[in-house]
Amino acid sequence: MDIVLIAGLWLDGSAWDVVASELRLLGHRPVPVTLPGQGDGSASATLDDQVAVVLAAVDSAAGKPLVVGHSAACSLAWLATDARPDQISGAVFVGGFPAADGQRYARFFELRDGVLPFPGWAAFEGPDSADLDEEARRAFAAAAIPVPEGVARGVVRLTDERRFDVPVVVVCPEFTPAQAREWIKAGDVAELANVKHLGFVDIDSGHWPMQTKPAELARLIAAVADAA
Repeated sequence: MDIVLIAGLWLDGSAWDVVASELRLLGHRPVPVTLPGQGDGSASATLDDQVAVVLAAVDSAAGKPLVVGHSAACSLAWLATDARPDQISGAVFVGGFPAADGQRYARFFELRDGVLPFPGWAAFEGPDSADLDEEARRAFAAAAIPVPEGVARGVVRLTDERRFDVPVVVVCPEFTPAQAREWIKAGDVAELANVKHLGFVDIDSGHWPMQTKPAELARLIAAVADAA
């Protein structure tokens, strides 16, 4: 199966390199996406530009692909599901949840000079980064790509309720499936409360399992694809 891989804030498509290699060994065709403004040098990219690139990957896939979003990019995976509910076999959210209609794409960090820079590790102390050593942290921060304001402050627009018919699996790294269920029950993740086929998978890692547990993450994604 084709598997579209969308990395979160500050990352380009290379974030999936090891996961992609593992997925190939498991019989799937990974399609890592490099998003406009996150690896192509475009400082004027918008959220719509990123959605268009994800949709192009979906449209060019063989059959009905699985769409995987990490962190903030869970919203991109969900926007693609909303736009192509009949063309996607399922969505996987790694370490994040999709924004609801009308919400800003990345509303949690401060803009600076027209971009959203990596805010530093103080913002991710605790379970998010506990499995990253100092060398890994330095490498991540050095490679982090500031996200254009047009992406970060873009407004999520969802229009097709058939998205709720598409199976969704939440991969839970720095939080547990029990916590995720509680957040959904409490109304904190409105979109997932309406999904008809919703599953949860635990992975013992921080917020970036594609770096710290790539083989395990690939196996979990491949299992979802095989089931689909």
